Amino acid sequence: MLLNASNWPAPSVDSSLDWELDECRSNATAAWLWLSTLQPAYLALVSVVGMLGNSLVLCVFLLQRKPCTVADIYLGNLAAADLFMVSCLPFWAVTIARRYLWPFGELLCKLVNVAISMNYLCSVLFLVLVSVDRYLALVKPMRPSRLRRVAWAKRICLAIWLQGLFLSTPILLFRSVRFVEDAGVEACILVYPHPAWAVQHNVTLNVLGFALPVLVVSYCSWHIVGVLREAGAWRLPGAKAEMRSTHLVLAVLGVFLLCWTPHQAVRFLDTLDYFQVTPGCLWGKVLDIGLQLSTYLAYSNSAVNPFLFVIMGKHFRRRAKEVFRIPRGRLSQDVTSTVSRSAGKRINDGRHIKNNHLPNGKKTTF
Repeated sequence: MLLNASNWPAPSVDSSLDWELDECRSNATAAWLWLSTLQPAYLALVSVVGMLGNSLVLCVFLLQRKPCTVADIYLGNLAAADLFMVSCLPFWAVTIARRYLWPFGELLCKLVNVAISMNYLCSVLFLVLVSVDRYLALVKPMRPSRLRRVAWAKRICLAIWLQGLFLSTPILLFRSVRFVEDAGVEACILVYPHPAWAVQHNVTLNVLGFALPVLVVSYCSWHIVGVLREAGAWRLPGAKAEMRSTHLVLAVLGVFLLCWTPHQAVRFLDTLDYFQVTPGCLWGKVLDIGLQLSTYLAYSNSAVNPFLFVIMGKHFRRRAKEVFRIPRGRLSQDVTSTVSRSAGKRINDGRHIKNNHLPNGKKTTF
């Protein structure tokens, strides 16, 4: 949440607005106004790309013929969290374009912003889970763990969704549509009963939503990279498949850190500014602009993840082709019928049989 907002504050990660303006920040800079004009179009672009990409990822995981692995369950829930996140952004794109006039009513004011906050928290925890799963698969392959069982993975995912909802309860309670005299509009704002609530919200997201997950992910990644560097690891049964999955996970984790670290740093500085630790009016204006830029970068993470699946995920591309092509049963029937009608010719033409790759399946591999 923005502890000290500018004259026309844009939504942060929880899309909250704080209209308690001080005299120093009441005059928006030209740079800030320029950013505000870009925000609706940018949010719309992230929303469209994110909805298409994450919908594709979910379709592949849900419609694939093979049973989902533990990593598939965690990554599928991550895609669901990203999909919910980007689906809420058009509401704010319309609102910002209308100079923060919220036209969607009290109920959507609460639900949209709870969904944004909740799904950010859930996506962070799902990333931790996929990191731990890769750690157990590569670093501790001989130790059986409940975390690598499909049934337990589903229960853990349900617990994470409930925890995300619980941590977003303050937004559900204190978010409402109110008339803001300074802006002259009915705005969807977050009004805490005491300023300490805002500080607590910032600290919670800094610690539980970033610092602790990053420590866990860093520990797992350090050991995973060490295993990947060992030449003998490639000789283990199924090692190549596990390592390809690990490369995808490491790419997702790396992009997450790239997108969210600036925002978390600015959020921490915003908390310091609330306690007047940081000096001067100029610093406050720089902080406002930095929060806008870091928010843009943070939102883009939900739209980038599906492209990582396509670029880095060889198995994902294979499964996607299997899901969206002609069913294999129908293809086999057509091939069998063709073989039966031309059996005599095939027997007499050895070269034709040699060049035909359908019987051994090589033609249909990707």
